[in-house]
Amino acid sequence: MSSNFNNNNKNKVKSKKSNNNKNKKKREDFEVSNDEDLEVKEGRVIEALPAALFRVKFADGKDLICFLRGKIKVFKIKILVGDKVLVEIDPYGGKGRIVRRM
Repeated sequence: MSSNFNNNNKNKVKSKKSNNNKNKKKREDFEVSNDEDLEVKEGRVIEALPAALFRVKFADGKDLICFLRGKIKVFKIKILVGDKVLVEIDPYGGKGRIVRRM
């Protein structure tokens, strides 16, 4: 009886094909955030502050203190003074979140 049970299980096991190529995102398919409330602006880092904060100046002359997105920290992407960055700004006008280095 046990040999019959093992044979049935062997027949049910199927190999999975990996679809890794289909799941990979291209650089052009970059999604900033799912929140529609957030405004996304492009700016330039003008000052590096302590605790991974940066002062970013935008084209309209406004400057804002911004922090790094989690994935930028995890992958240890360096942000330097003078870099162009993409920033999500919350609707309340608090701190911005740097989501991409251009």
